Amino acid sequence: MALAVGASYFSPIILKPRATFANAVTCSGGNHALEAALVRRAAELADKSAGFTSPHPNVGCLVVSGGGGGDVVGEGYLYAQGTKPAEVQAVEAAGERCRGGTAFLNLEPGDCHGDHTAVSALVQEAQKACRIVNAPLVYRSASRVPFSVLKYAMTLDGKIAASSGHAAWISSKKSRSRVFELRGRSDAIVVGGNTVRLDNPRLTARHGGGHLPMRIVMTQTLDLPEEAHLWDISEVSTIVVTQRGARKSFQKYLASKGVEVVEFDILNPRDVMEYFYDRGYLSILWECGGALTASAISSGVIHKVFAFVAPKIIGGKNAPSPVGELGMVEMSQALDLIDVCYEQVGPDMLVSGFLQPIPDLTPVIPSVDETSAIDPTVTPYDSNIIFFYKTWDPYGAFSNFSPHPIQMLDENGNYATWSTVEHCYQAHKFVGVDNPLARACVEDIKSAKSPEEAARMGRSLQRQHPDLVRSDWESVKIDVMYRALKSKFSIYPHLNNMLLSTTGSVLVEASPHDLFWGGGREGEGLNYLGRLLMQLRSELLGESSTTSESTILAA
Repeated sequence: MALAVGASYFSPIILKPRATFANAVTCSGGNHALEAALVRRAAELADKSAGFTSPHPNVGCLVVSGGGGGDVVGEGYLYAQGTKPAEVQAVEAAGERCRGGTAFLNLEPGDCHGDHTAVSALVQEAQKACRIVNAPLVYRSASRVPFSVLKYAMTLDGKIAASSGHAAWISSKKSRSRVFELRGRSDAIVVGGNTVRLDNPRLTARHGGGHLPMRIVMTQTLDLPEEAHLWDISEVSTIVVTQRGARKSFQKYLASKGVEVVEFDILNPRDVMEYFYDRGYLSILWECGGALTASAISSGVIHKVFAFVAPKIIGGKNAPSPVGELGMVEMSQALDLIDVCYEQVGPDMLVSGFLQPIPDLTPVIPSVDETSAIDPTVTPYDSNIIFFYKTWDPYGAFSNFSPHPIQMLDENGNYATWSTVEHCYQAHKFVGVDNPLARACVEDIKSAKSPEEAARMGRSLQRQHPDLVRSDWESVKIDVMYRALKSKFSIYPHLNNMLLSTTGSVLVEASPHDLFWGGGREGEGLNYLGRLLMQLRSELLGESSTTSESTILAA
């Protein structure tokens, strides 16, 4: 929330009534004139405190929606000692309409003998907005599962399909465009087996461009059709999660299509989300039917809901609803959404809100006495094995995705600059191929805005155009990666020192799904990235030793 004040002071203690000044301010002199009028209104409110607040100053506060150019949605002033500050009153009166608004005061907010409520009232909504922006990261950190959003479209009478199962289309074209936006903000989309059988979805952003999330199919029986859009992985990959032992022959069929199959002893949403947490997923969009939705809600893995309500009535005793059986028998058991928002999207109404409160991740700092009681032998990580995976890990700079540009000699003997090791690695799949499209692939990957985008482009092009991949790629890719890593750790002294500091420790790239470069979920991976780093570390140590000997001889 923004703040506009008319003067500076040292403390107010203020309170309630909500005045009716909305829409009363008009001006023809632009924003400055409007803001001056709003500050004058704050002074008018403050004047109502005269005679009631001594020895405190007279303070008035109003909150205006829309960054200061909208309606007055909350007002307050101090009418007696010991009551709520004007700022608190104005924020409480405005409620959810505070979001994105501006507070106008006649004096700068302060504190009185340690009472910080005036200031905190003004920043609380801003803090909340900041938490909402990073809600996926906050929820993931607190719950140890990816942030999960449930999306569905239903008719006015609560149906997601007709009794026949036909569901195209409940929502409007504008609503479907919003769904594509939601997909683009997610790492993966989850559907159930029924959705695959009945709808045969593609689950892509059909307008092209932008991020394409992974597709995840949850099915206990693996009773799925042999022909489905999701088995086409030329554009984006698909993962099928199922019960251990289900239809082994069909698992082999999916594998032949390039679809990854992951088995669970007991398939349930909680275990599946914990698995994808381990794989580094941040945000998941659920677009499933009522049965899987109910299971996900019951498992506590759904954090937010987006419900598109279309102004249609279809009826039908057996027509499916968006949420299946939850075992609730009284309305008092109903789950309430928090921070609910309503938005008109074409003819539809979009209702969104959080199913679980946003966790407060403010760290608790132990006292000196508590600190002394902590076992001093406990260390953050094992001294013999050092794991790294994401770039924000303690040793995340070891990742080939870390934001450290490198320089490598090209086929013409000139130095080329690459944004990251991953950019260099992915582009080299197509380097040297005598084909205009291959050369274009190299340039596209080189200009990718992030290593994640470079990785997606390289892998996708490799799947779609295997003929463009250099014929010796499988035999040279380890050398390409090693030369890129060597360049990185030679350019940056602090990375060199970090690598040398791990001497005596085993380095493991902890990616649970990359079984070549990573260590795998249960140590089954080949861990070639960790091996190359240890090889490079030995080489650097040898160079350091040689340099030291030369220095001694010279002396």
